[in-house]
Amino acid sequence: MTRIRLWLTAATVLLASCGNSGAPASDSSKSVVESGDKPQVAGVLNVYSARHYDSDKEMYKQFETETGIKVRFRESGAPELLETMKAEGDASPADVVISSDAGTLYRFEAAGLLQPLQDATLDEKIPEHFRQADGYWYGLARRVRVIAYDPERVTPDEVAHYSDLASPRFKGEVCMRSSTNIYNLSLMGELIGRMGHDAAQAWANGVVANFARPPQGGDITQIEAIAAGECSVALTNHYYYVRLATGSPSEQATAAKVKLSFPEQDTTGTHVNVTGAGVAAHAPHRDNAVKFIEWLASVDGQTWLTGATKEYPMVAGVALPEGLDKLPDFKKSDFPLDELGTHQSEAQEVYDTAGWN
Repeated sequence: MTRIRLWLTAATVLLASCGNSGAPASDSSKSVVESGDKPQVAGVLNVYSARHYDSDKEMYKQFETETGIKVRFRESGAPELLETMKAEGDASPADVVISSDAGTLYRFEAAGLLQPLQDATLDEKIPEHFRQADGYWYGLARRVRVIAYDPERVTPDEVAHYSDLASPRFKGEVCMRSSTNIYNLSLMGELIGRMGHDAAQAWANGVVANFARPPQGGDITQIEAIAAGECSVALTNHYYYVRLATGSPSEQATAAKVKLSFPEQDTTGTHVNVTGAGVAAHAPHRDNAVKFIEWLASVDGQTWLTGATKEYPMVAGVALPEGLDKLPDFKKSDFPLDELGTHQSEAQEVYDTAGWN
């Protein structure tokens, strides 16, 4: 009987240790605070993030320090996170979803993986243009899609508009990344919304005719190609350039050979997008999720969120990350960010028709 009691006691302890229903489902999930480091008096928060920066891990630690809420996180590409949450269904442990680009956030929203949030603190701090109308997500950092160019081969007036990239003047001189990249899809979404389908198609056709090489690599790859003389113009998000300009000596040398144009200053303004966050549809710790998003809109949160990435803070009064002060003030597009998602399918169709792989 004594052996039976001992076995039953051990089995009960084992089952209890396995019953952590609040933890992310994957073995790849991590905690930024090991067990015993901090009393778990304020509960936990499960973050699903499409970002992949070491600085975010420090950001989670800072949030834990300030709130006592233990952060567990899963990092992966946005498509993988989306499919994971679909598979998890109602049992998903995700509390908060963080992702870049309004087009990606739209995908989570359209899949029913986010829930609406009406929050006075966030509504006060986040300009209306940079949050989803029904509160499914809030933009927390801004990024702009600019034209990188070789100042030895191109004058600023030749890259004053996105349409210039389709000019015969740049035959064989344009480098681009894949059309399936969300940054390019969202830019095309705005072009479709402003110009109409036919004009957007003509633009894509013209750009493809100017390719120096097949689409490849990421935004930094395009900047490096310009510096190496492989092409003279390309599209990039601003922060990739700033990271190079504030990076290692070799990275700074690359950036020194390239300049940025902020297109459409005499028309609609440069295309602006966001990094944003939303509360997961089945968040088991909803209150902590709201606290976290509110914290990301605080001075501390904004500083952690943008300091290493070199994005523009969303909240007024937050200091710019190093390097951003070297960029000029510029006119920003006011195109509705919700429409970047609704135009995604058409945008991909335009690119496919043009032969932009």
